[in-house]
Amino acid sequence: MTKQPFVIFVLPFVTFVLSFVIFVLTFVIFVFVFSSAVWADVFPAKGGDVTLTPFVHSSVQIEHAGKVIQVDPWSVADLSAAKPADLILVTDDPVHHLDVKAIARLRKPGAPVVIASNGLKGVPDGIVMKNGERREVAGVEIEAVGAYDLTPGEPYHPKGEANAYIVTIGGLRVYFAGVTECVPEIKALRNIDVAFFPLNLPLKRMEPEAAIACIRSFGPRVVYPYHYDQDWVTRVGRGEPRGVPTSRGLQDLKTALAADGIDVRLTDWYR
Repeated sequence: MTKQPFVIFVLPFVTFVLSFVIFVLTFVIFVFVFSSAVWADVFPAKGGDVTLTPFVHSSVQIEHAGKVIQVDPWSVADLSAAKPADLILVTDDPVHHLDVKAIARLRKPGAPVVIASNGLKGVPDGIVMKNGERREVAGVEIEAVGAYDLTPGEPYHPKGEANAYIVTIGGLRVYFAGVTECVPEIKALRNIDVAFFPLNLPLKRMEPEAAIACIRSFGPRVVYPYHYDQDWVTRVGRGEPRGVPTSRGLQDLKTALAADGIDVRLTDWYR
């Protein structure tokens, strides 16, 4: 009889503690899963949806009807969520665009790798596409577009060395601008559904105001600002802490282009 009040008091307390522990563990698991999850966006297209998944800086995965395309895969990203590629596109030769380790990891046996003229050293069996060239590779229509600098100074991207790409898949036209100023080839673009567009490039080559004007010149339906934190890339290259990424110009871009009916979508490229 003397133990009954004790039991009556202890059992609810133990139940409360256990419930609290279960709640905390559930919350921790939830945060871990969703903070490490890779965000993706889905677009209706012929033959099924096109899924676009950003990884880091300028690295993007495209999926459609069982086919996977990797654009500028970089090992700095968590590639455990990336899928083996039927086709890989490389825009330029720095490691954050042309990463031979990432390519080797994600490339299916015999899968083609499309490169610019400066990419043969890293990918000797790559398919070189010149600016302005169009061809079908792995059943996908690819157009190489000029991506280069107009403002002198180092680092400098001369005309013809690097590529932007238009990927037409399921009827959806997706443009990956790479590293470029607002060159005539961009202003001539038409019927772009989705554009991945750089910002805050070295030597003020693509400041927010310039990016806004340039995007307006070809009027894509949806824009993803990417390749916008060059300091973050430098820190990673030096083995330093990644730090907090910049958000300079992102909201300006979104607000300004909303008036033109252009949907600017912001995502975390530097997690």
